[in-house]
Amino acid sequence: MEFKKIVFVAIVVSIMAIPSKSFTKMERLEKTGNDELFDKIITKIMQFGRIPAVSAAIIKGNNVTWKKGFGLYDVENEKEANKDTIYLVASISKTVTATAIMQLYEKGCFKLDDDVNKYLPFILRNPEYPNKPITFRTLLAHRSSLAEDPPAFYAYIPGDFPLPDYPYPWLREYLVPGGINYKPQVWTDKPPGYEMNYANVGYAVLGYLVQSLSNQSFEDYCQKNIFELLDMKNTSFHLSGVNISRVAVPYVLRDDKLYPLLQYGIIDYPAGGLRTTVIDLSHFLIAHINDGIYNGVRILSKDSIDEMHKIQYYGNNRYNFDYGLGWQIWKRGGKTYIGHTGGLYGVATKMVFRKSDNVGIIYFMNRGVDGVKEWIAFSLIENLLFWKADGMKISQLPSIFKIEEVMNENRNLLPKDYKLNERSIYDVINSLRFNIASKK
Repeated sequence: MEFKKIVFVAIVVSIMAIPSKSFTKMERLEKTGNDELFDKIITKIMQFGRIPAVSAAIIKGNNVTWKKGFGLYDVENEKEANKDTIYLVASISKTVTATAIMQLYEKGCFKLDDDVNKYLPFILRNPEYPNKPITFRTLLAHRSSLAEDPPAFYAYIPGDFPLPDYPYPWLREYLVPGGINYKPQVWTDKPPGYEMNYANVGYAVLGYLVQSLSNQSFEDYCQKNIFELLDMKNTSFHLSGVNISRVAVPYVLRDDKLYPLLQYGIIDYPAGGLRTTVIDLSHFLIAHINDGIYNGVRILSKDSIDEMHKIQYYGNNRYNFDYGLGWQIWKRGGKTYIGHTGGLYGVATKMVFRKSDNVGIIYFMNRGVDGVKEWIAFSLIENLLFWKADGMKISQLPSIFKIEEVMNENRNLLPKDYKLNERSIYDVINSLRFNIASKK
C-alpha cells in the first residue's frame, strides 16, 4: 500500500511537471473543444504499448456520442482503423450468449435454477459431487464447479469453427469421465455454487443449450433474435459471416517485433468467438443500458436485464471483479461499473458502462495483453475514454494515471503466470509520462 502511494504521488508530480506552455496549449484545446489533445495522448499510449490499432466509442444513454479508430488494423497493407473495423472481441461474447439464454428463459423454456441435465443428451456433473445439480444460473455466473480451463483446452484453427462433431459429442467427450478428451482437472474439488472459477467451457455448454432449446444453430439463433433486431449487420460468431477484408489482423510481439497471426477460430466460440464493430456492439450495450430496448425494439425485459447485471453470489471469489449472469461487475470509487473484458491471442477488448449515469465505453485493440506495458496501456485507454466522456477537464488529466486504479483494473487479462514487479510498473508509467510529454 505504501508503495502505491509513493508511485501515485510521483505520477501526479510527473504529469504536473509537463512544461507550462504545454498546459497553456492544453487549456486552449479544452476551451475550443478540440480533440487534438485526446488524439495525441491515445496515440502516445498506443505507441508505448506497441498497439497497432484501436477502435473506440462512447455511449451516453440512448446515443453514441463519439466514435473513432486509430492506427492500422492491417499493418502490412496499411489499412487504417475506423469505427467500422471488425475485431474478434473474445470474452465480450459471453454477454451475447447470456442474452440468448435469458431470451429463452423468458419464453418459458426453463427456470434459472433448473438442472441443465434436463436439457442435455449427457450427464453434466462434477464427479466428486454427483448429487449436486449444475444449473443455468451457476453456469452463467461461473459457479458450476467447472475449473478454469486447463492449457490443453485451448484449441485454435485458421478460419472458422464449428467442426462436424462440435458442440456434441465433443462436450460429452471433454466433460464426462471416460470421454476421449476428458481430463480430471476440468473440475474443481468444490461443489457447484461454492466458489467462482472463470470457466470458458461453461459458456460452450450454454451455447449448446441455446442450440438445443431453440432447435436452431447457435449462430442462426443469435442472428435472428439479437443481431438483426439490433441492426448489427457486421457481427457474427463465424469469420465467414463478416467481411474479412475489414477484420483487424491480430498481432503478437516477439523479440521486439510485431508479427501478424492468421485469422483463427476457437473451439468454445460461444465464450469468445464473436466478431463485431464498436458501432454494432454499441447497439447491444444501449439495449442493456436502457432496460432491454434499442431504437424502440425490445430484446429482453427489464427484470431480466436487472438480474443479469446483479451480483449472483458473494464470497469465495479470488478475482478483481464480481459476476452477474454473463456480465462482470466492478466497484470503483464508490461507483458500479458493468460490462466485460476480452482477451485472446492478438486481441484485447472492453465494453463497460457506469451504472450511476449510464455512460458507457467500448474499445478494441489488435494486440493481446501479454505483459505489463500492454496491460497498463489497455487500462489507461479505458481511463482516457471515460475522461473524454466526462468533458476532458485538464484538472482531471492526472487522475487518468492514478496508480491505484491502474493496479486494480483489468488484471484478469494478464497471463495467469505473469508476476507483477512493483519497480517495473513504476518504470513503465514513468517512461510513458515522458512519452506523452514529448513534442514528437
